[in-house]
Amino acid sequence: MALQAPARPPFPAARLPPPAPGAGFAVAVLTAVNLLNYADRFITSAVKDLFKRDLHLSDTETSLPLSAFIVVYMITSPLFGSLGDRLPRKKILAAGAALWSAATGLAGLATGFWSLVISRALVGIGEAAYVSLCPSLFSDFYPPAKRNRILTLFYTAVPVGLALGYVAGGLIGHHLGWRAAFMICGFPGVFAAGLVLLIREPPRGIYDNSRPVSPPSWLEVLRSLVKNREYVLAVAGYTAVTFAGGAMGDWLPTYLSRSRGMNIGEAGSAMGITMIVGGLGGTLLGGFGADLLGRFTRRPYLALSALSTVAAALFAMLTIVLENRLAILTCMFFAQLFMWFYNAPINAVLINLVDGHSRARAFALAVLVTHMLGDALSPPIAGYIADLTGSVGLALTLTPVGLLVAALLWAVAWRAPEEAHATVAVSTAA
Repeated sequence: MALQAPARPPFPAARLPPPAPGAGFAVAVLTAVNLLNYADRFITSAVKDLFKRDLHLSDTETSLPLSAFIVVYMITSPLFGSLGDRLPRKKILAAGAALWSAATGLAGLATGFWSLVISRALVGIGEAAYVSLCPSLFSDFYPPAKRNRILTLFYTAVPVGLALGYVAGGLIGHHLGWRAAFMICGFPGVFAAGLVLLIREPPRGIYDNSRPVSPPSWLEVLRSLVKNREYVLAVAGYTAVTFAGGAMGDWLPTYLSRSRGMNIGEAGSAMGITMIVGGLGGTLLGGFGADLLGRFTRRPYLALSALSTVAAALFAMLTIVLENRLAILTCMFFAQLFMWFYNAPINAVLINLVDGHSRARAFALAVLVTHMLGDALSPPIAGYIADLTGSVGLALTLTPVGLLVAALLWAVAWRAPEEAHATVAVSTAA
C-alpha cells in the first residue's frame, strides 16, 4: 500500500492526544545529552592556534580534524537511520553518546596530524548515531502539532552546547593547554550515556494514523523524498546555512584573535557568550514565533526561516568589516540571534513530511546532504583562502554568502504553489 506522509496533524487541535508515557523524562535527558554533544564539536575551533603550533600544522590542516568529524558523521548517519527504523533507538543513542565522549578525550593524546584527525573522526560516528535518531524518537512521543515546540526545547541545547565548547575549550586551553581542553570536555558524556538507557521506547508511528507496516526499502524512501519539493528545498536551504555556519564556527574565534587583538581565551569567550545568549534567544523566538506566524501565512516555518536568515547575513557581514570591539560583539550577537531562528522550524518541517516508519532515514539523509555539501567543505575552503590571501576576514565572507543562498531557497519553498506531498510506499505487515 502507499502511506501518505503526515504533512499536517491528523488530530483536531481541540482533541490532541496526550504525549506517550515517559515523554517528559526523554526530552529532559536527550536535551541534556545534546548539550554535551554540541559542546564537543567545536573544541578544535576554540584551541586551533594552540595545537597548530604544537603539532606544526598549516591553517588548512587545522580545519581538517573538524572536516574529518563531519565527513564520518554524514557518511554514517544513513547507516544509523536505517538501524533506527528497525532496532531500539535508545540503545543506539546511548552507545553513540559514550563513543563520541571517549573519542573527544582521546584527541588530547594526539601526537600529530593523523592521530588528531582519527580521534575526531570517531567523534563523528558517535554523534551520527545520536543526532539521526533523536527527532524520530520525539515524533513518537508527541503528535505533529506539538513537535515544533518540543524540538524548540531540544534544540536550545545546540547554541548552549556550542557556547560551552567555545568558552570551556578556550579558557581551559588558555590556562591548561589544548590537551586538557579535550580530556576535560569529553569526560561527562560517558556517564550521561547511562541515563539514555533509562528512557522508555515508544511504539513507532503511533501519531501518524497508519496501520502497522514493514519499513520501506531505502530505494522507496529515496524515490519519495526526491519527489517531495518542500523536503528538497528545505534540505537545500539547510545545507547552505550549514555551509555558512561551518565557516563562521571554525574561523571566527581565530579571526578575533589574529585580527582584532583578543587572546585565545577572550576570543573563545566572545564567541561563546554571543552564541549562548543570541543562539538561545534565537532558537526560542524562532520556534515559538513560527507557530504564531501560522495565523498570517501558509508554511510559517519556511517563512520565518527565510526572513530571519537575511537579517543574519547582514549582521554576519558587519561582524567581519567593523573594527570597534563593542560593535563587533553587538553584531556577533544579532548574527547569532537571527541565524538560530530556523533551527526548530526547519527540523519540524522535515520530520512532519515523512511517515514514522521511514522518518529516521529521511532525517539521516538530510544530515548526510547538509554536511557533505555544507560544513564538511566550508572550514577547509576558508582555511585555503586564509593560506592563499593571508586574510581570515576574507575567508569569513563565505558566511554571509551562504546565509543569503539559504534565505533564497527557503523563500522559494515558502512561496511555491501548494502540491500534494509525496508518498512513501510500504508493505502491510503480515
